[in-house]
Amino acid sequence: MIVLVGFMGAGKTTVGRLLADRIRVPFVDADEAIVAAQGRSIADIFTAEGERGFRRVEAVRIAELLAGEEVVLALGGGALGTPAVRDALAAHRVVLLDVPLAEALARVGDDTGRPMLARPDLAEVYAGRQQDYRDAASVVVPVAGRTPDEVADAVLSELGILD
Repeated sequence: MIVLVGFMGAGKTTVGRLLADRIRVPFVDADEAIVAAQGRSIADIFTAEGERGFRRVEAVRIAELLAGEEVVLALGGGALGTPAVRDALAAHRVVLLDVPLAEALARVGDDTGRPMLARPDLAEVYAGRQQDYRDAASVVVPVAGRTPDEVADAVLSELGILD
């Protein structure tokens, strides 16, 4: 299993789909899996249960996915804030797609499906997550100025996987 982590806008879903296709395993976006399991959007979960409630739901779903079949799994940008998620990742290949904040924000624009964009302390959230990403990562792949294909190539190279 390859697990992709990083801040929103890092390209986890786009690169994850490319990787899954290249190594011939399914791709799973943890946020999409949460929406499917809950029958409501991430924004709706945040509204109804707050961030803490969402993180509980997220941790349970990620644990289920990590215990399942071999996939390329993209985690939400804040998933590593939950200790149980960080602990569960220890046995997996974790790739940090490292994106500068300015590039991340340019990539996501004003996507209303991303509740974190409404936070006035977004720069602090970004900075605060960086160490968790690095601590969990088996490898770090910079994404700035690279196409998704170039990032996927770099991930496979860093992991020693030939496609």
